[in-house]
Amino acid sequence: MGNLIAWIILGLLAGAIAKAIYPGTQGGGILATMLLGIVGSFIGGALFSLLTTGTLVFSTAAPFNIGGIIVAIIGAIIAIWLWSLFTRRAA
Repeated sequence: MGNLIAWIILGLLAGAIAKAIYPGTQGGGILATMLLGIVGSFIGGALFSLLTTGTLVFSTAAPFNIGGIIVAIIGAIIAIWLWSLFTRRAA
């Protein structure tokens, strides 16, 4: 249970940083940022596990260290980019 809470907190932090880094304006408010950050944390963790172990595992990278935060931010940027592609086609 504590690990899930750490993922959520890491995702919130990653989402806020990624939204500040990602160029342009994205739709959605704080709730969208939080959800995309959490999703991005999982995407980043999956990519990190694929690159380091060669297997695709959907989990977050080690939370609350510099590497885990960077991977989560990269994943959140990917999630924001995918979200912007999806919302542009829907509009």
